[in-house]
Amino acid sequence: MITEEDLAQQFATIVEHTHPSAWEVIRHCYVKVINPQFTYLHPTYFHKRYVSIYCPEKLMAAVLTQKNLLREVAQYLGLIEVVCLNATNLVRDPMSQLKRTHPQLWLDLLWILSTKHEN
Repeated sequence: MITEEDLAQQFATIVEHTHPSAWEVIRHCYVKVINPQFTYLHPTYFHKRYVSIYCPEKLMAAVLTQKNLLREVAQYLGLIEVVCLNATNLVRDPMSQLKRTHPQLWLDLLWILSTKHEN
């Protein structure tokens, strides 16, 4: 079975090679494939995987303009949707539990927010 990390890499590679303008935007973002599991509904119930793109605030509008194209790539890989999240807000939110619950993701988001990029 293909892992979420493999799917995220495949997604990024396809976008890079087939849609260079979209790649120029999302290469500054953190792309993750999510496989939600809802055990409270049924222990073996799995929802389909989707792409989550964590964007610096100043790139959010540019990513959203590419969303339909990104959704097509995701569907080609068998993923159901593309969700764009504001990484700046997630990291700066004083009520967020992200640092405690998902420290690696929190560090990855800090990394994309600290790198220089152009619109």
